[in-house]
Amino acid sequence: MKTYLKERIEWYDDNYRNSNALISDKQFDQLEKNLLRTNPNCDYFKKKNKLVLPSLEKDSLDDFLKGLLVNTRLLIEPKIDGCAVALQYRDGTLEKAISGKGGDVTSKLFKVQDIPNNLSFRGVLQVRGELYAPNQCPNISKRIASGFLRAKEGFSESLSFCAFQILNSKLNQYESKKSLSKLGFTIPQDIACNFTSQVQVFRKQWLEGNLFRKYPTDGIVVKINSRKLQLIREKSNLDYPYWQVAIKS
Repeated sequence: MKTYLKERIEWYDDNYRNSNALISDKQFDQLEKNLLRTNPNCDYFKKKNKLVLPSLEKDSLDDFLKGLLVNTRLLIEPKIDGCAVALQYRDGTLEKAISGKGGDVTSKLFKVQDIPNNLSFRGVLQVRGELYAPNQCPNISKRIASGFLRAKEGFSESLSFCAFQILNSKLNQYESKKSLSKLGFTIPQDIACNFTSQVQVFRKQWLEGNLFRKYPTDGIVVKINSRKLQLIREKSNLDYPYWQVAIKS
């Protein structure tokens, strides 16, 4: 029975990730709860809860936009120059933090003021964001953040954390960031647009220094908002599998 339930959940999950939802989110969550109750040490949960920080693709804007419908909802966010960090909370408590290279930096990040140590949240929450030095130029911001993560004891340099994404969520990008804000995280400014042609306009504004001026940026990030379309790009055999891309020039 335990094996059957695990296989059934994995089957539903695979179909969902291929944009073929066979049951509602509520029904799927109930199946997961049943499995957790009957088999809490199941490897399904170990795989699901493994904290991984995906790299942010840096590529041609034209390649990214290729194949998208002209009215696809996109979000444009600042590419903050600092250090990528992933956080994992379990039942509201900060359990683990890793750097972009996979190093455990949990003890360091307890010292960063705008990273909450406790949240009003049950279950596992995985958050992706950027650790950076505010009021600095991009290169200096990255140098300070990386120095903080490398230092044995850390130091008292003023650092900020901006949360971009819930890694283990079925929410779209906008709702994901909205949920992070409600939980107490700082989230980045963004611009929504429904026409791929508008992206070039905002890219030009950033190049001219007229966009996202409050952050130490070295580019912009263009993201597909829809979680369904994100999963289509991630899981299908499309020529271009990325749903977000960093544009530096």
